[in-house]
Amino acid sequence: MNILLKTLLVALFPLAAMAQGLDGSDQLIVVTSKGWDDIQGTAQRYERHGQTFQKFEAPFAVVLGKNGMGWGKGQLNSGRPEGPIKKEGDGKVPAGMFSLGTAFGYEPSANTRLPYLALTATIECVDDSQSARYNELVDSSVIARDWNSSERMRRSDDLYRQGIFIRHNTLATPAAGSCIFFHIWRGPTAPTRGCTAMAPADIARLFNWLDPGKSPMLVQLPEAQYEQLRQRWELPERE
Repeated sequence: MNILLKTLLVALFPLAAMAQGLDGSDQLIVVTSKGWDDIQGTAQRYERHGQTFQKFEAPFAVVLGKNGMGWGKGQLNSGRPEGPIKKEGDGKVPAGMFSLGTAFGYEPSANTRLPYLALTATIECVDDSQSARYNELVDSSVIARDWNSSERMRRSDDLYRQGIFIRHNTLATPAAGSCIFFHIWRGPTAPTRGCTAMAPADIARLFNWLDPGKSPMLVQLPEAQYEQLRQRWELPERE
């Protein structure tokens, strides 16, 4: 494995201590849906000014998993939440608070400050819970295969032409869900298998806007759960 790819994989799946919520974060993306089962949602960007987050530009539409959302493994413990729990292959987007990993895409380079991985035909994301590489991005041409299922990242369509890793379940609890991304949608009414997808222009704007030096974070929640957790997690008001 070359040094660049190895560096990017470490950046993508660090074994770091859990962050303290939004402390130290100056960029925030909030994705909300009407309820647990909804396949469509809205994303709003925020930037910190002093002690508060303020909206940055207009919101945009996203599509969610074919079965809506379920509580994922992220940066903060939501206590004993009501609602579904995210599991491998359930078609749900993870709900919670998450940090963001590397950007990726089909082009050799990209206009982004995020670490960037140019996808090749041998890069896969492992979704086999029994593998030691579960929830990892690997180059199958140089890594010994111990998995029975994975996702080829270099696709024949445009869905992963530009994307960003969402750090869900990065300590890789078996069967808790894997390979969660922002990526390009098939269309505004076409759900995903568990990722958050959007129009090509909106993912391009995220590429340009996100700055790893500002510790960007993602919060994904149904509207009711957002309001329940807003004060505890020190989230901005949505309206």
